[in-house]
Amino acid sequence: MSDLFVYVGTYTREDREGIYVYRMNQSDGSLTRVQAVGDVRNPSFVTIHPSGRYLYAVSEVADYNGNRSGAIAAYSIHQVSGELTYLNRESAVGTGPCHVSVDSTGKNVLVANYGGGNVAVLPINTDGTVSKASEFIQHTGGSVNPNRQKEPHAHSINLDPTNRFAFVADLGLDKVMIYRFDAERGKLTPNNPPYAEVALGAGPRHFAFHPTGRFAYVINEIDCTMTAFRYDAEKGSLLTLQTLPTQPEGPGNGNSTADVHVSNDGRFLYGSNRGHDTIVIYELDPTAGTMKQVGLVSSGGKTPRNFGIDPSGKFLLAANQSSDNIVVFKINQTTGVPEPTGHSVEVPAPVCVKFLTIG
Repeated sequence: MSDLFVYVGTYTREDREGIYVYRMNQSDGSLTRVQAVGDVRNPSFVTIHPSGRYLYAVSEVADYNGNRSGAIAAYSIHQVSGELTYLNRESAVGTGPCHVSVDSTGKNVLVANYGGGNVAVLPINTDGTVSKASEFIQHTGGSVNPNRQKEPHAHSINLDPTNRFAFVADLGLDKVMIYRFDAERGKLTPNNPPYAEVALGAGPRHFAFHPTGRFAYVINEIDCTMTAFRYDAEKGSLLTLQTLPTQPEGPGNGNSTADVHVSNDGRFLYGSNRGHDTIVIYELDPTAGTMKQVGLVSSGGKTPRNFGIDPSGKFLLAANQSSDNIVVFKINQTTGVPEPTGHSVEVPAPVCVKFLTIG
């Protein structure tokens, strides 16, 4: 059986490392630590190259080499041990980079800068290192929440299955910005239409496509809702279908949301609730793409930030930032509801979970 590795991005503090590597037992979901690396500050979000040979991490800071910017760091992945080796880093151009992705050709890293309210594209060299940005786009404007939306806050950047369009959930604008993407040149061009809107004060955060490519979903951080869209792959446009709450208490008492994923078979949708400290589960209509909530389960800790579903679709790993643990759940293949396995690991301030099969 091939080895399955888990890569965890965290917020660094004191003398703690930043990226943690685990080997996952594919029978019971248990995790064994392989490595911890501390080459960059606050590697909160990581992503893996389509080849499986490289990993890219944000450095979520506001000062890089004396400039108001965060950074993107590149690592090589050992193809037997799964261990990381630091390669290089470059400016993310904006401050507070919080989300990173790689296009399907493996030629570019795309980054969303929360603090700067902008996005950038960094070309990938043949040796896996990153080059200086080939693209930078500054968002402008704001929305109705005076505490959170006085200015733009790009919170994620995702490509569609065709690699032709990029989608940026901007919490500060209440919009999912849409760009045409040129992988050869590493360029973004505003699409027509240039964005899809969510409710005022919703605060769109993370975005996920359905495996069929016909639907997409955005989790809204501020008002604790989930919005479903129908996707037109020719036009790159999103049509709003439905918005549902993610937790019964709503956004009061400091509650918010964080991450969103669709199950590998496209039958279920999951979101994380911070404050309420749960994972919400929706059943998806295969024809309409609409959602029906079927469950809420404890994340097994405090402040579930991001989470991940393993390649087999059997396990869900919840990263609980405030309780310093990652909890392993087994997904009921009939109901879609995650069930505790009893396995967990201690990780300081975990944020992001990514999987890679080697061998």
